[in-house]
Amino acid sequence: MAEDKKKFDLYLFGRVLALARPYRLVFGSAALLALVLAPLGIARPYLIQRMVDDYIFVNDIAGLTRIALLIFGVLVLESLLRYFFIFSTNWLGQSVIRDLRVNMFRHITSLRLRYFDRTPIGTATTRTINDIETINTVFSEGIITIVADLLSLFAVLGIMLYTSWQLTLICLITMPFLILASYIFKEKVKASFQAVRTQIQRMNAFLQERITGMRILQIFNVEAEEMARFKVINREYTTANLNAILYYAIFFPVVEIIAAASLGLMVWWGAQDVIRGGEVTLGALVAFPIYLDMLFRPIRMLADKFNTLQMGLVAAERVFDVLDTDAQIENVGTFKKEKLNGNIDFRNVWFAYNDEDWILKDLSFSIQPGDTMAIVGSTGSGKTTITNILNRFYEIQKGSILIDGKELHHYELEGLRSRIGIVLQDVFLFGGSVIENITLRNDKITREEVVNAAKMIGAHPFIEKLPGGYDYQVMERGATLSMGQRQLISFVRALVFNPDILILDEATSSVDPETESVIQFAIETLIKKRTSIIIAHRLSTIRHATNILVLEKGRKLEFGSHEELLKNDDGRYRELYEMQFLQGVSEE
Repeated sequence: MAEDKKKFDLYLFGRVLALARPYRLVFGSAALLALVLAPLGIARPYLIQRMVDDYIFVNDIAGLTRIALLIFGVLVLESLLRYFFIFSTNWLGQSVIRDLRVNMFRHITSLRLRYFDRTPIGTATTRTINDIETINTVFSEGIITIVADLLSLFAVLGIMLYTSWQLTLICLITMPFLILASYIFKEKVKASFQAVRTQIQRMNAFLQERITGMRILQIFNVEAEEMARFKVINREYTTANLNAILYYAIFFPVVEIIAAASLGLMVWWGAQDVIRGGEVTLGALVAFPIYLDMLFRPIRMLADKFNTLQMGLVAAERVFDVLDTDAQIENVGTFKKEKLNGNIDFRNVWFAYNDEDWILKDLSFSIQPGDTMAIVGSTGSGKTTITNILNRFYEIQKGSILIDGKELHHYELEGLRSRIGIVLQDVFLFGGSVIENITLRNDKITREEVVNAAKMIGAHPFIEKLPGGYDYQVMERGATLSMGQRQLISFVRALVFNPDILILDEATSSVDPETESVIQFAIETLIKKRTSIIIAHRLSTIRHATNILVLEKGRKLEFGSHEELLKNDDGRYRELYEMQFLQGVSEE
């Protein structure tokens, strides 16, 4: 099992590195800088050793000046190269995650709605923002910097052995303790970071859902209960972070103690050898503390950087899980028409959101071009599902759906949806101006077309009264507008795209009678020019429909005009109509 995990990690690591393929020149340059910096880093202490042994004790002022200038030059060169190294690795990481964010967003927008039905928005947000940002560390603090540290480590060990193998062995006495401490630290921090990532995802999902549903929380006065739940999640998130901090707080002081012990042993032994006139020179004794720091610093940081690399891979695995999700809508159709005639045929359609929990059962009906079909039925009968599968937000399991005599999946997806307009009951408005919400930033739609469409349905007067008119900045989800105003804007949004098939999904159910009367005339005018499907609870709004489909638990009970269905004394439509008629009389 461990071997499989290792192979998987190597595969994952290779896949992450492949993301840098478009920037291989920068990647190669950073790797080359790492190769140059390793020997350059050890040049300074070596030159200091030579300064002490070859110039200070022989009173060679000129030579001392030359080597001092050389040390200064090496320092400047190393600083410049390290700047380019740090900048290039971070630039590489930011470029990779910039491209990855674009690919992630493109992929998410192509997924079926079924994916979002099952995935909390907070989770998707975490993977799109937090996890992708963490992948940056694979390049900025991960593989290249680890290689640079390893090269520096071997270079320092080499020069130390060359300078004095006895002092090197003395310094390495404490090395097993450092390696053991680093390994324990790496494993503990890895586990704690995984817990932190999990808690971040939980918190984001919780907050997104509660902020979105804040109105419900306040209506039902459950702020205290949700606060209690948030405190639990917040406490667990804090605990996970404190565990990680605890390991850092223990590890670095331990490393300092080990380094101090190694330095003490080196000075104790080396000083004795210098006094005895042995092989260790005073210059070596001066240079070795610098070597020792250069030796311990990479080892100390390697454990942390390996964890950083591992966390980047964990984040990458989460991101790739989304990118590998086989929930995209198959856009294999190539057929595209500039204008649909609007003939719709459902032939023995079966559909279920989950396995075989059928929502639509052997449903068949036909709508002729230019006709209006109304759909009525009790809640959960499958009315909205019909509009979902007609737009291919979901795929049917059995049967076939045809538009203008051609099966739905033969149409190119973008072309199909561009010819179908929908007005929903639950209106979603984005942050931005009114006109941007209507056009959805489609530059092909002119301001004049927007104004004409708004006048057509009676939305122009209220929009003109807004501060800034069509440039009025709508708050997120249209919070500063009434439900009726939001629905009028969504109506203009649908009409301005001039669809061949118009779907009104209970579009007037939440508006006041005055607003409904404003848009009712526009509805009746517009549906004469295109095939229309109207879903409505208010039966008084669908009398003009060519045919009415009565659904019950996903099955077709009745199909016909308003007059024809009323003639059936035992029919479901007549029952619904009489219930609403009597309710209207009682209200009067």
